[in-house]
Amino acid sequence: MKQFTTVILLSAMISTQAIAQKAITSWNKNQVIAHRGAWKKNGLPENSIASLKEAIRIQCFGSEFDVHMTLDSVMVVNHDATFLGMPISKSTYAQLLSKKLSNGESIPTLESYLKAGMTQKKTKLILEIKPQNMGKERDLFLTESALQLIKKLKAEAWVEYISFGYDICTYIIQHMPNAKVAYLAGEVAPEKLKADGFAGSDYHYSVFQKNNWFEPSKKLGLTINAWTVNTVPEMEWLLANEVDYITTNEPELLFETIKKTPVAKGWKLKWADEFNGKGLPDSHNWGYDVGGTGWGNNEKQFYTKADTLNANVEKGSLNITARKADKEQMKFTSARLVSKNKFDVKYGRVEVRAILPKGRGIWPAIWMLPTDWKYGNWPKSGEIDIMEHVGYAPDTVHGTVHTEAFNHVKGTQVGKALKVNDIYTQYHVYAIEWFADRIDFFIDDQKYLTFKNSGKGMADWPFDQQFHVLLNVAVGGNWGGAKGIDESIFPASMKIDYVRVYQQ
Repeated sequence: MKQFTTVILLSAMISTQAIAQKAITSWNKNQVIAHRGAWKKNGLPENSIASLKEAIRIQCFGSEFDVHMTLDSVMVVNHDATFLGMPISKSTYAQLLSKKLSNGESIPTLESYLKAGMTQKKTKLILEIKPQNMGKERDLFLTESALQLIKKLKAEAWVEYISFGYDICTYIIQHMPNAKVAYLAGEVAPEKLKADGFAGSDYHYSVFQKNNWFEPSKKLGLTINAWTVNTVPEMEWLLANEVDYITTNEPELLFETIKKTPVAKGWKLKWADEFNGKGLPDSHNWGYDVGGTGWGNNEKQFYTKADTLNANVEKGSLNITARKADKEQMKFTSARLVSKNKFDVKYGRVEVRAILPKGRGIWPAIWMLPTDWKYGNWPKSGEIDIMEHVGYAPDTVHGTVHTEAFNHVKGTQVGKALKVNDIYTQYHVYAIEWFADRIDFFIDDQKYLTFKNSGKGMADWPFDQQFHVLLNVAVGGNWGGAKGIDESIFPASMKIDYVRVYQQ
């Protein structure tokens, strides 16, 4: 390919020359990268100049865009290999101009897109070079042509690079001094990325959920970007893990989430389980309380150990399921999960996102008990009930504290009930923030109860020791079964999206 050979010779000039540009220090300092521009909220076309300008207006760190090459070697910005039904690689630029985006724009050329982005010095241009599926030579011709144009426009300071093509990425690293390049496909470990000169990884967020690549990436000095993240729980998880960037179709939502996340309030993630596996819960994180003794409350279930009928991880959530089944004189089975000792916590924020089971006689709970029972057996060493629900009181959740002075046996427990819509069909976040002087209770960031340290000693306040997390669904019992058990509701499951524990 003569055209490619000529461009390769020109590339030597780029490779051997220092890029003499004054550093720009005014880039927006946030984690938000708008995926194909900020298009969704205002109904703008993806990868349009208009969506780029909107990403700039809302002050995103970066605006991502995708580059292809036409039959006559014009570089254009479009996500798919087709533009409004026309295959880009088999169409001339003039042919593509016969169709318009929904806002009247023509398909942007790379040159027009770069020039629009270079009118400001706040938002980076995150250039994705798309493999053309026409062989390595064509991919590298597109890549080198893009580098030549960026050099010609003196746009180096604005542009960072990403691609699903490893050869494309390494070519940029070799031929554009100081370029920041990240790989998209997700199968390459941080150590190899570092060895090959990458600035970082830009992987789908599920890759980071599957692999423990946060810490090694940080130790190696690699940036971490996750795509395409459009829901608050995933945003919060990534922010808690202090990633550098998040690529999203919802930049406005991400900005709001950043303001509200526990990290913004000074909390740092200590541990979490996002329940992204399949089958039994992770045995490194969870053990089981087992048996059918009534558990001090005349409960009617037998808690099983490591039985997927009662505790099962699937499709990103933990399902704790109470079933109608005879086991050791009990008519029901369920599960009671206990966090392992290495995850014990003294002071911090504990939050659990869950959907609750429905029906008379069911009694799900998210709660905490002391690990060492420093002040003696229950209730002397304390209990923190982050969330309890009894099925005969629909749409109502409870937060409660038990101590020697304040407990339900005496009728002196300190707690509060709150009506919450859609607890059986929608996820809600149940949380506490536990300090040396108080425990605050939250539902969806609404604080509804504070239990203060009276300073009168352990009978009032035993909460100066390590506690652990419990998750269970009970059946019946003194409270849950106070109005009987509707046996038609089974199986009944509490779905848990995640458990996260923060400390300051």
